[in-house]
Amino acid sequence: MKIGLFFGSFNPVHVGHMIIANYLANNTDLDKVWMVVSPQNPFKEKKSLAKDNDRLHLVNLAIGDNFKLKASNIEFDLPQPSYTVDTLAFLKEKHPDKKFVLIMGGDNLKSLHKWKNYEHILEYHQIYVYKRPDYDLGELQDHPSVKILDAPLMQISASYIRKEIKEKRSVRYLVPDAVFEYLEKTTLYK
Repeated sequence: MKIGLFFGSFNPVHVGHMIIANYLANNTDLDKVWMVVSPQNPFKEKKSLAKDNDRLHLVNLAIGDNFKLKASNIEFDLPQPSYTVDTLAFLKEKHPDKKFVLIMGGDNLKSLHKWKNYEHILEYHQIYVYKRPDYDLGELQDHPSVKILDAPLMQISASYIRKEIKEKRSVRYLVPDAVFEYLEKTTLYK
Protein backbone atom coordinates (compact mmCIF):
# COMPACT_ATOMS: atom_id res chain seq x y z
CA MET A 1 0.00 0.00 0.00
CA LYS A 2 1.30 3.44 -0.98
CA ILE A 3 0.61 6.18 1.58
CA GLY A 4 1.06 9.88 0.97
CA LEU A 5 2.14 11.81 4.05
CA PHE A 6 0.78 15.35 4.07
CA PHE A 7 2.48 17.02 7.05
CA GLY A 8 1.18 20.25 8.47
CA SER A 9 0.36 22.32 11.48
CA PHE A 10 -3.26 22.45 10.26
CA ASN A 11 -3.76 25.42 12.57
CA PRO A 12 -6.63 25.22 11.61
CA VAL A 13 -7.21 22.85 8.72
CA HIS A 14 -8.93 24.67 5.86
CA VAL A 15 -10.47 23.93 2.47
CA GLY A 16 -7.13 24.52 0.72
CA HIS A 17 -5.58 21.63 2.69
CA MET A 18 -8.56 19.40 1.95
CA ILE A 19 -8.52 20.13 -1.78
CA ILE A 20 -4.84 19.16 -1.98
CA ALA A 21 -5.28 15.99 0.13
CA ASN A 22 -8.32 14.89 -1.85
CA TYR A 23 -6.67 15.64 -5.20
CA LEU A 24 -3.60 13.58 -4.31
CA ALA A 25 -5.71 10.70 -2.96
CA ASN A 26 -7.78 10.53 -6.14
CA ASN A 27 -5.47 11.66 -8.96
CA THR A 28 -2.20 9.87 -8.22
CA ASP A 29 -1.09 6.31 -7.52
CA LEU A 30 -1.50 6.84 -3.76
CA ASP A 31 -3.88 4.46 -1.98
CA LYS A 32 -4.42 6.84 0.94
CA VAL A 33 -3.29 10.22 2.19
CA TRP A 34 -2.47 10.61 5.87
CA MET A 35 -2.77 14.16 7.12
CA VAL A 36 -0.01 14.22 9.74
CA VAL A 37 -0.65 16.85 12.40
CA SER A 38 2.78 18.16 13.42
CA PRO A 39 3.21 19.16 17.06
CA GLN A 40 6.06 21.51 16.15
CA ASN A 41 7.65 22.32 12.85
CA PRO A 42 11.36 23.11 13.40
CA PHE A 43 10.94 26.21 11.22
CA LYS A 44 7.88 27.64 13.05
CA GLU A 45 7.22 28.99 16.53
CA LYS A 46 5.02 26.83 18.74
CA LYS A 47 3.34 29.66 20.66
CA SER A 48 0.74 30.36 17.95
CA LEU A 49 -0.35 26.71 17.72
CA ALA A 50 -3.63 25.44 19.13
CA LYS A 51 -3.26 22.28 21.24
CA ASP A 52 -2.22 19.17 19.30
CA ASN A 53 -5.41 17.24 20.02
CA ASP A 54 -7.62 20.21 19.07
CA ARG A 55 -5.93 20.43 15.67
CA LEU A 56 -6.16 16.64 15.24
CA HIS A 57 -9.87 16.77 16.09
CA LEU A 58 -10.43 19.48 13.45
CA VAL A 59 -8.64 17.36 10.81
CA ASN A 60 -10.83 14.38 11.72
CA LEU A 61 -13.93 16.56 11.39
CA ALA A 62 -12.69 17.86 8.02
CA ILE A 63 -12.08 14.33 6.70
CA GLY A 64 -15.47 13.02 7.81
CA ASP A 65 -16.22 9.73 6.05
CA ASN A 66 -13.62 10.03 3.27
CA PHE A 67 -11.95 6.59 3.50
CA LYS A 68 -9.02 7.70 1.30
CA LEU A 69 -7.92 10.25 3.92
CA LYS A 70 -6.77 9.69 7.50
CA ALA A 71 -5.78 12.05 10.32
CA SER A 72 -2.52 10.99 11.93
CA ASN A 73 -1.05 11.86 15.32
CA ILE A 74 2.11 9.81 14.65
CA GLU A 75 4.39 12.72 15.64
CA PHE A 76 2.70 13.43 18.99
CA ASP A 77 4.86 10.92 20.86
CA LEU A 78 8.08 11.54 18.93
CA PRO A 79 10.78 13.98 20.11
CA GLN A 80 10.13 17.62 19.31
CA PRO A 81 10.68 19.53 17.19
CA SER A 82 9.56 17.00 14.59
CA TYR A 83 12.03 16.10 11.88
CA THR A 84 10.53 14.43 8.82
CA VAL A 85 13.43 12.00 8.41
CA ASP A 86 12.86 10.69 11.97
CA THR A 87 9.11 10.34 11.43
CA LEU A 88 9.71 8.45 8.17
CA ALA A 89 12.12 6.04 9.91
CA PHE A 90 9.59 5.46 12.70
CA LEU A 91 6.78 4.81 10.20
CA LYS A 92 8.91 2.43 8.14
CA GLU A 93 9.67 0.41 11.27
CA LYS A 94 6.05 0.44 12.47
CA HIS A 95 4.53 -0.28 9.02
CA PRO A 96 7.06 -2.32 7.00
CA ASP A 97 4.30 -3.34 4.56
CA LYS A 98 3.64 0.26 3.46
CA LYS A 99 5.51 2.57 1.11
CA PHE A 100 5.52 6.19 2.28
CA VAL A 101 5.59 9.16 -0.08
CA LEU A 102 6.16 12.71 1.13
CA ILE A 103 3.70 15.40 -0.01
CA MET A 104 4.84 19.02 0.00
CA GLY A 105 4.28 22.38 -1.60
CA GLY A 106 6.74 23.81 -4.07
CA ASP A 107 7.82 26.41 -1.49
CA ASN A 108 9.15 23.57 0.71
CA LEU A 109 10.99 21.82 -2.13
CA LYS A 110 13.25 24.82 -2.67
CA SER A 111 14.30 24.76 1.01
CA LEU A 112 14.50 20.95 1.32
CA HIS A 113 18.31 21.16 1.43
CA LYS A 114 17.94 22.79 4.88
CA TRP A 115 16.06 19.78 6.29
CA LYS A 116 17.76 17.28 8.57
CA ASN A 117 19.24 14.43 6.44
CA TYR A 118 17.38 15.57 3.32
CA GLU A 119 19.64 13.38 1.15
CA HIS A 120 18.36 10.29 3.00
CA ILE A 121 14.76 11.35 2.36
CA LEU A 122 15.47 11.77 -1.37
CA GLU A 123 17.28 8.44 -1.55
CA TYR A 124 14.57 6.33 0.11
CA HIS A 125 11.28 8.17 -0.54
CA GLN A 126 9.40 9.73 -3.40
CA ILE A 127 8.26 13.31 -2.96
CA TYR A 128 5.06 14.52 -4.60
CA VAL A 129 5.20 18.30 -4.96
CA TYR A 130 2.21 20.48 -5.68
CA LYS A 131 3.18 23.74 -7.34
CA ARG A 132 2.58 26.99 -5.50
CA PRO A 133 2.09 30.24 -7.43
CA ASP A 134 5.05 32.59 -7.45
CA TYR A 135 7.45 30.01 -5.97
CA ASP A 136 10.54 28.79 -7.75
CA LEU A 137 10.84 25.02 -7.25
CA GLY A 138 14.63 25.18 -7.04
CA GLU A 139 17.28 22.74 -8.17
CA LEU A 140 15.67 19.60 -6.71
CA GLN A 141 12.67 19.73 -9.08
CA ASP A 142 14.58 17.52 -11.54
CA HIS A 143 15.64 14.94 -8.93
CA PRO A 144 14.43 11.42 -9.90
CA SER A 145 12.59 11.06 -6.55
CA VAL A 146 10.60 14.25 -7.11
CA LYS A 147 7.28 14.26 -8.97
CA ILE A 148 5.76 17.69 -9.74
CA LEU A 149 1.95 17.87 -9.75
CA ASP A 150 -0.56 20.50 -10.82
CA ALA A 151 -3.04 20.25 -7.95
CA PRO A 152 -5.81 22.84 -7.73
CA LEU A 153 -4.84 25.51 -5.21
CA MET A 154 -6.50 28.24 -3.22
CA GLN A 155 -4.91 31.43 -1.95
CA ILE A 156 -5.84 30.84 1.68
CA SER A 157 -3.82 30.50 4.86
CA ALA A 158 -4.43 29.29 8.39
CA SER A 159 -3.01 32.57 9.75
CA TYR A 160 -5.65 34.50 7.76
CA ILE A 161 -8.39 32.25 9.19
CA ARG A 162 -7.09 32.72 12.75
CA LYS A 163 -7.07 36.49 12.24
CA GLU A 164 -10.64 36.46 10.92
CA ILE A 165 -11.84 34.40 13.90
CA LYS A 166 -10.04 36.71 16.36
CA GLU A 167 -11.73 39.71 14.73
CA LYS A 168 -15.12 37.96 15.02
CA ARG A 169 -15.61 37.59 11.25
CA SER A 170 -17.09 34.50 9.67
CA VAL A 171 -14.79 31.83 8.24
CA ARG A 172 -17.69 29.90 6.69
CA TYR A 173 -16.62 28.39 3.34
CA LEU A 174 -12.93 28.86 4.23
CA VAL A 175 -12.97 25.73 6.40
CA PRO A 176 -14.95 22.50 5.92
CA ASP A 177 -18.54 22.74 7.23
CA ALA A 178 -17.94 20.42 10.20
CA VAL A 179 -14.88 22.46 11.20
CA PHE A 180 -16.84 25.70 10.89
CA GLU A 181 -19.67 24.36 13.09
CA TYR A 182 -17.17 23.21 15.73
CA LEU A 183 -15.29 26.52 15.73
CA GLU A 184 -18.57 28.43 16.10
CA LYS A 185 -19.40 26.47 19.29
CA THR A 186 -15.97 26.72 20.97
CA THR A 187 -13.45 29.36 22.02
CA LEU A 188 -10.73 27.88 19.82
CA TYR A 189 -8.73 30.66 18.10
CA LYS A 190 -10.89 33.36 19.77
